[in-house]
Amino acid sequence: MAVVDLSPLSVRRAPVRRGAQLLAGLALYGASMAMLTRAHLGLDPWDVLHEGITKLTGLSFGTVTAIASVFVLLLWIPLRQRPGIGTVANVVVISVTVDAVRAVLPDQHALALQILLLVGGVVLNAVATAVYVGTRLGPGPRDGLMTGLTARTGWSVRLVRTGIEVTVLVVGWLLGGTFGVGTVLYALTIGPLTQALLPLVTWRTGRREEQQH
Repeated sequence: MAVVDLSPLSVRRAPVRRGAQLLAGLALYGASMAMLTRAHLGLDPWDVLHEGITKLTGLSFGTVTAIASVFVLLLWIPLRQRPGIGTVANVVVISVTVDAVRAVLPDQHALALQILLLVGGVVLNAVATAVYVGTRLGPGPRDGLMTGLTARTGWSVRLVRTGIEVTVLVVGWLLGGTFGVGTVLYALTIGPLTQALLPLVTWRTGRREEQQH
């Protein structure tokens, strides 16, 4: 599979369409997080961490997500990653959306509905990640780690993303977060799904970008 260029593009290039794609991707990402928390079949690795912090602090899930994002940004320093509009929007939109969707989406206890929310949440999360990272307006804090490590090491998005998710899962578990079959499914599939989807939604320079203006 060809390597996808995820380096930032100027905000002046098709700002309206790229901005709309960014906001849509971030809102979908927050919705996917809420779906997984309501399925009760295991959280994705980052949300295992968020849940552990929530238990310690009593803050809302969205608030903890925003606070964690700020701390993750500190890890960008050795990777020499630069934040963009997408980075700031990520912190705000996802944290607000996840709390808003959780407020209207009830906990599920019927197994069929739990499985539906789980599978739908994992797939939607991969789609959302590819959509907003593909705008090249600056990745979110967590995906900045993914793109930064990919750029510095030359490893595939699949390998880097999976490695990050497994590491975060262990830290989250040590903080008291819980995981289940959904966590395993997410950790094993999110990398390959994201890598497969990125070429379909990523803005490129050259002829294709000219066609997208």
